[in-house]
Amino acid sequence: MTELLDILANPAFWIATLRIATPLILGTLGVLLCERAGVLNLGIEGIMVAGAFAGWLTVYAGHGLWTGVLAAAATGAVFGLLHAWLTVGLALSQHVSGLGITLLATALSYYGYRVSFPKVNTPPTITPFAPMEWLGVPILSAQTPLTLLALGLVPLLGWVLYRTPLGLAVRMVGENPQAAEGQGIPVAAVRTSAIVAGSALMGVAGAFLTLSAFNAFFFNMVNGRGWICVALVVFASWRPGKALLGALLFAFFDALQLRLQQAGGDGWLPYQAYLMLPYLLSILALVLVARRAAYPQALMKPYRKGER
Repeated sequence: MTELLDILANPAFWIATLRIATPLILGTLGVLLCERAGVLNLGIEGIMVAGAFAGWLTVYAGHGLWTGVLAAAATGAVFGLLHAWLTVGLALSQHVSGLGITLLATALSYYGYRVSFPKVNTPPTITPFAPMEWLGVPILSAQTPLTLLALGLVPLLGWVLYRTPLGLAVRMVGENPQAAEGQGIPVAAVRTSAIVAGSALMGVAGAFLTLSAFNAFFFNMVNGRGWICVALVVFASWRPGKALLGALLFAFFDALQLRLQQAGGDGWLPYQAYLMLPYLLSILALVLVARRAAYPQALMKPYRKGER
């Protein structure tokens, strides 16, 4: 108990929590935007890998960090456009298309890395984003600008979805595309735009790992974060504010297990138990919340213009 209180009283713990949460926030917002429009995007895991690689390679080639972020967003948007063509244009299975995007994006990224650095054993490094010490705000000053971007996107996306005609159109095509079509809303165009924008956010989530959290690209660095984002959207009941809460909650458990390993790794409890902690507690929270979640009614349902 004393060890736990010491961990919680340490500002470094909360700094780590917010840092771990940042890619989850960005990825969860991306998935949420896609699903609000009625399309499940299981390509997030691969899109994050591709975004991480594209952003890092752009900076390694001599371009600026923000150019790397834009390259990651553009890479995510391209894979999102492919997913939209398959699921919206051709009305194929959203599950199969998403998993295919994940495999394709991951394989292309690893192949691109091997082609670019065929004789390198240690990943080349770049100079990542520096902490915002000039901000003068505890905990937040130790973060990079991408964390500030992620936090700012939460109220922005909430405002767009619930306070603008564009957001109403996105929610309508995710709830009742027939009614949306009857009101003159181009369902295919709105869904495609939402998928492309959401996938761009997923690409930026991956870029955070190489341009902010670390300074290099290496295999398996995404490590299942994309799947966590898919689950967090359900936990959040498809609301941006609750998505932020869910990302912070998972990051809290993840940061806690790291500190507990360091504090009591030689005790009777094996380290694997600490590794399971954030997933077990997150599953428990997901089970408690998901039963009352009101999901978009047209989610995962293909739609063709004129069909009733």
